[in-house]
Order: sequence, then C-alpha cells, then structure tokens
Amino acid sequence: MTEIFVDADASPVKDEVVRVASRHGLKTFMVSDGGIRPYGDPLVELVIVEQGADAADDWIAEHVTGADVCVTNDIPLAARCLEKGALALKPNGDMFTERMIGMALANRELMQGLRDAGEVTGGPRPFSKADRSNFLNALETAVRAAKRGA
Repeated sequence: MTEIFVDADASPVKDEVVRVASRHGLKTFMVSDGGIRPYGDPLVELVIVEQGADAADDWIAEHVTGADVCVTNDIPLAARCLEKGALALKPNGDMFTERMIGMALANRELMQGLRDAGEVTGGPRPFSKADRSNFLNALETAVRAAKRGA
C-alpha cells in the first residue's frame, strides 16, 4: 500500500500533503526532529526523531518502500528513496528522477564548496504560489503513479 513520507522540518507544503493524502486515504508520516504541530487526521503520523543532521532522512530512508512517495528538498535523501524504488519530489513540484539525481548530487557538492569558500552567499528563491500549485499537481500525479505501481 502506498504511503507518503514528508521530510517535515522545513517543508512549506505539509498542509497540501495532508489534503492530497486524505483524498486518497493514504497514511502519511511527517518526520521531524521536533517543532511541528500534530495533525488531527488519524492517517497522519508525526514521527519525532533524535536531533541530528540526518536523523529524519535516515528514518525515512529506512521505512520508505518502492510503493511510496517522499516529499523532500534533500537531494541525498531523494537519491536514497529512488534507490528503493520510491518516488521523490520537491516541495515546488519538481520530481527527482534516476536520470537527473547524479547531476543534482554533483551540483550540490559544487555549491557546498562554493558556499564554504564564501563565493555563494544567497539561498534559494522564495517559495511562491505557483510553486505550491505545481506541487499539488505533481503530488497528485505521483500518488496516482505510486498506487498503480503498488
């Protein structure tokens, strides 16, 4: 059965995930090291992990299966989910794919090196209404695909 896993610490689309998951009757795991509010929906389980850089990622990677969908901005977590056959998408609606994940990991390393050297000081652009809309469409598509493949 398809489930949804959310790397919830900094996710701007938690409510949107719950809306789509409820429509499909899917169990959803909001994984965080704390600081997010519980949901009243019995299909939403709040998973609080120990504090740590990759604790939420590790929990998700350990529990996700090929029938599932993961919502994350974390490229290494997305790679781990793809390795298990799960679908992974960003909060802006962009899907991670096997074809692009290697380049995304390499680009992440390059940008980290530039940030460490003080060459890049800006962050990502602000999250927009269009990003939220794209995410809703992409999540709906991903959930349907995951359910077909489950």
